[in-house]
Amino acid sequence: MRIGAAMALLAALTISEAACRGSEFFRQYEYEEDVYLSLDGSATVYVNASVAALDALRGASFDTSSNASIDRDAVRAWFTTPATTVTRRPTLSRRSGRRFIHVRLDADDVRRLSQANPLAWSTYSFSQEGDLFDYKQVIGAPTGKSVEEPGWTGDEIVAFRLHLPSDVVYTNASDENHKRGNILVWEQSLRDRLSGQPLTLEARIGSESILTRTLLLFGATAVAVLMSFGFVLWLVMRRGPRRAGAS
Repeated sequence: MRIGAAMALLAALTISEAACRGSEFFRQYEYEEDVYLSLDGSATVYVNASVAALDALRGASFDTSSNASIDRDAVRAWFTTPATTVTRRPTLSRRSGRRFIHVRLDADDVRRLSQANPLAWSTYSFSQEGDLFDYKQVIGAPTGKSVEEPGWTGDEIVAFRLHLPSDVVYTNASDENHKRGNILVWEQSLRDRLSGQPLTLEARIGSESILTRTLLLFGATAVAVLMSFGFVLWLVMRRGPRRAGAS
């Protein structure tokens, strides 16, 4: 009886967790910025947004109609600036009757991203103090334009994610927005973002890269395995001549 009750509880917890993940997966993200930061100050930024959100928030002039033909070369040109390079051809998708654009941007210096018009609503700072790196991004008001009714329901979300290369020592992101340790998330409703409510992203990280630490650990493990194999081989070779002499 106890085993059956435990199994029922486990099943309920599993279903609850799956429901939570499913609700998160199906949230209506209308605009997303993902910044992948490196310790040398370079960054890769992924922008995923509806055409309507790009026009309304960032002042783009793309056709927002659902059947519009989006010129990918024009999208690449709009996101290409002295501070950013579009290294891959932009891709397109459709959701809820709206066209979405997906772009990858590379930047040599994350602090110069504010010079790129698509990201100019933010100011960026990144500096080292002792053994820690400080990152701060202040997102101000949008500089967009009015758009024809795109079918927004009021549930749309704007998200800013920060993918950090080392352990997070401090962040002003709420606890529930920590994702897998070194991935941080800040969210606003699209309504709040359109009204220009400010948002500040702060994080302080260690100076040792997670990748470097992983590679060092992997290397140390490989050396230990090779040393163990060499020791076993030496024992086998040493015992061979002894047995031959005894016989």
